[in-house]
Amino acid sequence: MSSATEVLIRKPKNVAIETNPNHELNVVDTELPEPGADDCLVHVRATGICGSDVHFWKTGGIGDSIIKSDLGLGHESAGVVIKIGSNVKRLKIGDRVALECGIPCSKPTCEACRTGRYNGCPDIIFYSSPPIHGTLRRYHVHPEAWLHHLPDSISYEEGALLEPLSVALAGIERSGLRLGDPLVICGAGPIGMVSLLAAHAAGAAPIVITDLEENRLAMAKRLVPRVRTVQIQRDADAKANAELIKGALGREAKLVIECTGVESSIHTGIYASCFGGSVFVIGVGKDFQQLPFMHASFREIDIRFQFRYTETYPKGIMLVTEGLIDLKPLVTHRFALEQGREAFEAASNPSAKAVKVQLLDE
Repeated sequence: MSSATEVLIRKPKNVAIETNPNHELNVVDTELPEPGADDCLVHVRATGICGSDVHFWKTGGIGDSIIKSDLGLGHESAGVVIKIGSNVKRLKIGDRVALECGIPCSKPTCEACRTGRYNGCPDIIFYSSPPIHGTLRRYHVHPEAWLHHLPDSISYEEGALLEPLSVALAGIERSGLRLGDPLVICGAGPIGMVSLLAAHAAGAAPIVITDLEENRLAMAKRLVPRVRTVQIQRDADAKANAELIKGALGREAKLVIECTGVESSIHTGIYASCFGGSVFVIGVGKDFQQLPFMHASFREIDIRFQFRYTETYPKGIMLVTEGLIDLKPLVTHRFALEQGREAFEAASNPSAKAVKVQLLDE
C-alpha cells in the first residue's frame, strides 16, 4: 500500500442503497471498487435523496429510464478522496470534493460535448439512472475530471446540495431571468427552494412561491424574507389558484419556474403568466400531459423545459463561498447510511415535513 496513492480504509463494508423492479428498497453490502488510471476513489460523506430517487423506487422508472435489475440510487453527493489513479494530477488524497454525476463521452465527434451542451450527450453516463448504479454508497469510484474541489468553508452537506443547486442555476440561466423580473416559483420542495435562493441572488422582484404545505412556505419565508407565499388550494382549479398568485404578485408573472411537474401546477403557472411570458418546467412529471394550448397560444406564452445542467458546479461553489446563497437551512433530516429505509420513508412521506433528507457517513 502506497501512502502517496491511497489511505487506510477504516470501514471495509461498502454499504449502498438499492431498489429493484419489485419496488423494494434494500441496504446492501457491495464490493469495494478500484479506481482506474483517471479515477479517484471517494469516501462519500453526504448524499441527498432526490425526488427522482423516490420516483425510481416507487414507480420503477422515469420516462424511458426503466429499472430492469437492482439499481443503486443517489446522485447528490460530496466526499473525500481516499485513493487516486496513476494519471490523476489535479486532486490528491484528502481533498474534499463534490461529485458531478453526469459523465459525457467528451469525444470530439460528439456535437453535444463539442458545443458545450454535454447534458445532451447521447452516450452520457448518469449515476443512478438505469442501469448505472448511483452514489448513495460509502465508497464510489469517480472520474477526476468530474470531481469539483470544495473549499474548507463548504461542508459535505452543502457540497451534496450543489447538485440540486445546479439544476436551479441552469434553469435560471436558460430562462433569461433579469433584474426586476416578476417571478413565480411553483413548488417549495428542494428544487423550488434552491430556485428561490438563486432567483433572489439574481435580482428577480417581486417573487411568489407556492406550495400545498404551509410549513414549506414558512421555510421559504425564512430563507428569503421578502418572498411572497401562496398556499395552493387542493380543491381549487388552476385558474382560481392563478388568480391567488397574481394577487400576491401584484401583476402577472413574466417568468414562472415550475418545480413540481404536476399537470395542474403547470396549468396554474400558464394562467398566471403575462402576455409574452415564459413557463419554465424543471419538475419531473407524467410522461404525457395536457396543456391549455390555445390560452398559451393566444398569449404567446413560451413553455420550455430543463434537462440537468452544464458547467454549473464552479458557479455554485463560488456563489456559496461568497455568501450569495446559503444552502445550510435546506437539510431538515439527517440519517446514517445504514438507515436508508428510514431516510427514504421520511423523504417520501409528507407527514415528515422534510425538505431535503441526507444520508451521512463518518
